[in-house]
This record gives sequence, C-alpha cells and structure tokens, in this order.
Amino acid sequence: MVFKRFVEIGRVAFIAFGPHAGKLVAIVDVIDQNRALVDGPCSGVRRQAMPFKCMQLTDFVLKFPHSARQKCVRRAWEKENINEKWAATRWAKKIDARKKKAKMTDFDRYKVMKAKKMRNRIIKHEMKKLQKLASQKGKKPEKSEKPEKAEKAKKPEKAKKAQKAQK
Repeated sequence: MVFKRFVEIGRVAFIAFGPHAGKLVAIVDVIDQNRALVDGPCSGVRRQAMPFKCMQLTDFVLKFPHSARQKCVRRAWEKENINEKWAATRWAKKIDARKKKAKMTDFDRYKVMKAKKMRNRIIKHEMKKLQKLASQKGKKPEKSEKPEKAEKAKKPEKAKKAQKAQK
C-alpha cells in the first residue's frame, strides 16, 4: 500500500492529544521536521506551532497559499465543507461512539445488555428456522411423512368429538 497522506500546506489534521485534543486543524506552514504552524478557524484552535506527534493526518486537503491568513484558511475550510465531511467519516463516527459509550450510566449499560440478549435470541430463533428448512429441503419427501401430518390434523377433531360425547 502506498502512503498517501503527506504533510503539506492545506492538509487537515486531527489533534490526538494535548489541550486541543479531538479538534481539526489545517497545516498552514511547516516550521521544521518536527513542528508545523496550524490553524483551526472553524474548530476553535488559534494559530500556533504544533508538533507532528500530536497530529494525525486526514485525507482532506485545502487549497490556500503558503502562510495564508486566518481569513483565507476559514474561506477554504467553509468552501470545502470540512466539518460535514469529517462528521461523515468512519473515523469521526468511531470517536463519537467511544464518547457516548464512556458517558453511559450503569442503567444505560444494563439496557444495552438486555437489548443485545433479545437481539441474539431472535437471531438464534431465525437461524434455527432456516437450518430446519434447509435440512428439510435436503431430504427427499417420503410418502409416509405426508399422511402423518394429515393424521395429526384429524386427532384434535376426534378429541373434540370425544369431549362432546362425554357431556
């Protein structure tokens, strides 16, 4: 697999840790091999130098000139709809799911457990139905099996007649 996420001017990065953890920034300029000048106009991160170790590069790239002003970065950010695109990615959805799971109360975890049990019970029941159907399809229908089903249907009628006769 070829590496496609390069450090470049306009690359959008996710801040993994530090005071702005969980926010998106755009790389405005590369200072040296360890740090970049970043700006997050729509995420609340002011322009500052940040180490690459704190950032995780995303697939999004903005088009703006080298060392562009915040106004230019904001315009490019809004033109590309980065916040909406980010929210639609699997990466962002996983992060949101982790946050929701961490905020769950004991009762919420209990409800989830019961829902999972119910779901698994339904799946198990349907799988048994399908397995039974598949095993019946595999066998050739014998003539002796069909009359037995008919006899079972007659038995309740005989039982009803016997009850009426007793009264």
